[in-house]
Amino acid sequence: MKKTSAGILLHRRAGTTREVLLAHMGGPFWARRDDGSWTIPKGEYDAATEDALTVARREFQEELGHAVPATQLTGLGSAKQPGGKTITAWAAEGDFDPATATSNTFEMEWPRGSGRMREFEEIDRVAWFDVATARTKILAGQVVFLDRLLERLRGDEE
Repeated sequence: MKKTSAGILLHRRAGTTREVLLAHMGGPFWARRDDGSWTIPKGEYDAATEDALTVARREFQEELGHAVPATQLTGLGSAKQPGGKTITAWAAEGDFDPATATSNTFEMEWPRGSGRMREFEEIDRVAWFDVATARTKILAGQVVFLDRLLERLRGDEE
């Protein structure tokens, strides 16, 4: 079955700089990684039975503990990731205090082969980054959403 995810890329203007909100993936695999280990808040869904935008809003709420702080969303399209998953994303302009983020959790055997199940946050950190820095922080397959955001914003300013 083809894997699909939907998410929301929150952005804001900080002076003359455009910033985006990214989430650092939780769990032991990502714990000591920084560059290339951040993501837009997103989650998997069944494209045959669920609406992508509804899922994107739900996943933002689940991963950050707050509803999307914007009512107007702009489609950023879909992009196939190196691992084969397709992500559909929307952009929303709004503000969010990363210190207030609370993530849902998942359970996995850790350490592997130990037989012990441990619980981890899906998202262990949330932060604002200027777009240039975000390019190094975000997973490589999601850089396209930063490019599309900037294209949409340029179109809005013209």
